[in-house]
Amino acid sequence: MLRIITQQADVRAELQRICDRIQDEQVLHKEATVREVLQAVKRQGDKAVLQYTAEFDEQTLKPEELRVTGSELDAAYQQVSQELLEAIQLACRKIEAFHRQRIPKSWVHFEDDDVVLGKRYTPVDRAGLYVPGGRTPYPSTVLMNAIPAKVAGVPHIVMVTPPGPLKAIHPSVLVAAQEAGVQEIYRVGGAQAIAALTYGTETIPKVNIITGIGNIYVTLAKKLVYGTVGIDFLAGPGEVLIIADETANPVRVAADMLAKAEQDPMAAAVLLTTDPGLAKNVQVAVERQLIDHPRRTLTEKAIAHYGLIVIVESLRAAAELSNEFAPEHLAVEVQEPWEILSLIHNAGAIFLGHFTPEAVGNYLGGPNHTLPTSGAARYASPLGVETFMKHSSIIQYSQTALEKVAHAIDVLASSEDLPSHVNSVQRRIDKEKDDMNY
Repeated sequence: MLRIITQQADVRAELQRICDRIQDEQVLHKEATVREVLQAVKRQGDKAVLQYTAEFDEQTLKPEELRVTGSELDAAYQQVSQELLEAIQLACRKIEAFHRQRIPKSWVHFEDDDVVLGKRYTPVDRAGLYVPGGRTPYPSTVLMNAIPAKVAGVPHIVMVTPPGPLKAIHPSVLVAAQEAGVQEIYRVGGAQAIAALTYGTETIPKVNIITGIGNIYVTLAKKLVYGTVGIDFLAGPGEVLIIADETANPVRVAADMLAKAEQDPMAAAVLLTTDPGLAKNVQVAVERQLIDHPRRTLTEKAIAHYGLIVIVESLRAAAELSNEFAPEHLAVEVQEPWEILSLIHNAGAIFLGHFTPEAVGNYLGGPNHTLPTSGAARYASPLGVETFMKHSSIIQYSQTALEKVAHAIDVLASSEDLPSHVNSVQRRIDKEKDDMNY
């Protein structure tokens, strides 16, 4: 049963419990296993990758079967419906159009005295994309990871995804990868896939950055390899927080909560509302929609453990609680959503109004659906073009410009006891010292 809380003293504790739910996964025990996998793949390459794929995914592969072949990629187009292909292509166009607006621009600024300052953006050389397997194929996740990398100009995009029964990868995933510009696809998942992308193997090339979501083993592996490679962020189970007033439709709100809960037994669905009547009606609507739900067991578990309705005194109070929770997805289903927007500071993606369900953002709204979770929206941003780029500072001083600041550099460097810093400046502004014999 979806719980309703009216005692404000309990609200923050419950929201914190939900935010910290990943700790229920016995992280320390799993981290030891992940460390073992990482080290084995680093030392043994393909041999370890194949061993763990047989152990964890129950798929016995040969080294030459790791990479998806061209004939498999061609065949995938024959195995998806025209309707699905057109939907994938529409999503590609919308996602790419949005991300093209986000390309950071290099710039150079000329100051007085011949000082030039600037910033230069360049893409990483290789990007590795992790696409989960498991209960269902995720072509949308392929698009959300690959398209920003392509738009950023990454010259080499590699994708890994766990093999399914008979070593197969779902054709919709293969089609989405080709439409989005992925050049290489490997049938490997779990921590061993992250290790292969990090260190490289005889078959799988190492990359500069790894993005994409996965299970707890994938998340821990990304955490442990960060520093050797870049990562997007550590994404945990998904979450939606809905702020609603009396104008919200309880049947739709219930559907929105279940849309999140059906994805993972640890997914969180929270409603903050100023209307007690809406709270009760949503509770009833959730129970009714669960009756014939195709994923009832999984969805019911998520609702029972991490579903919550909170009755608040005002929309401002709801915004404050939302900012503390920092949800992955925030839906604002109120009469004047733009008035609430100014109160929101922490959220991965914000869905405004009664006709903008999370599903729009998950598939083809344009903005990315790979978002920070578990409170990370307090400091992290959605995956985007910037994720696959890095910038270099540009600095140029003329002799005249250097002479004007030489004394200040001398003072600062001397205060830090760095004499060669001082000398490196003096040899440029003092002609007598700028001599090989000095």
